[in-house]
Amino acid sequence: MRQIVLDTETTGLSAENGDRIIEIGCVELVARKLTGNNRHFYLNPERDSHEDALKVHGISNEFLKDKPKFVAVADELLEYLQDAEIIIHNAPFDVSFLNKELELIGRPPIKHCVAKVTDSLMMAKELFPGKRNSLDALCDRLDVDNSGRTLHGALLDAELLADVYINLTRGQNALVMEVSDSAREGDSDAPQIDLSTFDLPLLAANDQEIADHEKLLVDIDKASKGKTVWRVLAA
Repeated sequence: MRQIVLDTETTGLSAENGDRIIEIGCVELVARKLTGNNRHFYLNPERDSHEDALKVHGISNEFLKDKPKFVAVADELLEYLQDAEIIIHNAPFDVSFLNKELELIGRPPIKHCVAKVTDSLMMAKELFPGKRNSLDALCDRLDVDNSGRTLHGALLDAELLADVYINLTRGQNALVMEVSDSAREGDSDAPQIDLSTFDLPLLAANDQEIADHEKLLVDIDKASKGKTVWRVLAA
């Protein structure tokens, strides 16, 4: 499934109170790899940004006056998002704005276009309970370079979030296979497999695979700030 990491910038905090989207940034992942097939739109919101919002994104009202309105890019955006998994940090906020823009032009909510919406903020809260899980905090924690982020920008934030998401999801959830309840309880009718009857081939890693594996271990070690078990035991 295609994954689209999406971010928006807005004139304020409430779509229901009339605030509008001024920028949309989208970054495509296929098989967890960046494809470069991205989308970026500046939009004329037909209203001024609140002062506090201007301090966050730095996009002036004057700059947006000659930009297209949402209706002009809606078809391109929806076609691009069609049937993809959408990854958004604090998804309820961005989805509420997208849905309001779609409602204003007589279109159904975004859920009718995409396969699913994943909230990376909720994922981060489950992985790092009790810690700050803003995009900047996650970049610091997961060793993602955000040094170029002085103001919020939809495309830059989507690119950073793509790196953060890949780091958040690259580990396995468990190292053991699930065992059925019947097998756990010693059910004699549960199928038994004698693995000794199998002649399992031993496949050695080649030099490139070994190098890739070592690089992954180094990345994980950096993300944990040197607290990985293998480094501790080696020391």
